Amino acid sequence: MRWRLLFVGVAAYALGLLVYAPATLIDAALGRASDGRLRLAEAHGTIWSGAGLIEIRAPGGKTGVAKSIAWRFLPQSLLRGHLDCQLRLDRSDRSFPVALYPTRIELADATIAFPATVLGLAVPKLAALRLTGEILIRVAHFSFGRGGSKGSAVLQWHDAGSALTAVSPLGDYQLNIDGEATIAKVRLSTLKGPLQLDGGGSWPVGGRFAFQASAIVPKPYQDQLEPLLRLIAVERSQGRFALQLN
Repeated sequence: MRWRLLFVGVAAYALGLLVYAPATLIDAALGRASDGRLRLAEAHGTIWSGAGLIEIRAPGGKTGVAKSIAWRFLPQSLLRGHLDCQLRLDRSDRSFPVALYPTRIELADATIAFPATVLGLAVPKLAALRLTGEILIRVAHFSFGRGGSKGSAVLQWHDAGSALTAVSPLGDYQLNIDGEATIAKVRLSTLKGPLQLDGGGSWPVGGRFAFQASAIVPKPYQDQLEPLLRLIAVERSQGRFALQLN
């Protein structure tokens, strides 16, 4: 009887620690999983329900962008073999669902906005351009994990620009992302604007992201935009450039 009571007491104590585990533990987990590129600052609440600032940082962690975030996990979903969570960004009135499975993550009905500087954080080659504008990501349904990705998402770059040129905006651009099992494919197109961008790429499971694009600069803008493009692309001919990211 004594050992049984001891076991019940230890189990109750462990459960209490889990239920009231502080939200700061999420920051530690994100930092380890992303090599410091993702952090949760000013975290408060518990791991089950809390809020803070989600930070996307450059390599080395000295610069980055932050968005307010709030979350609420639904422990009852564990009975169905996964863990559901409701996320809310930028103090929006609307949250979107995220489901955590042992081998994948699913999200749906999500609209996420970031300043264009996030492109330079995700792709260091672009950081020197000091990009401006707004990135808007819309996800109908998308899942990714060890087995690959499935679903679609659309990334739009509105009022695209660079602090290094007076031409503003350069245009509006769209990146379509399609998860096809073991490979994710992307397609870049121009919605409007003087700088015409077109390209595509792929990201296979276990492989590296590879992307190629072409840029066409109309003659009236060549004197202003060609020096900018020479920082990141190869000039094929007057007004035509090739860009490769991997």
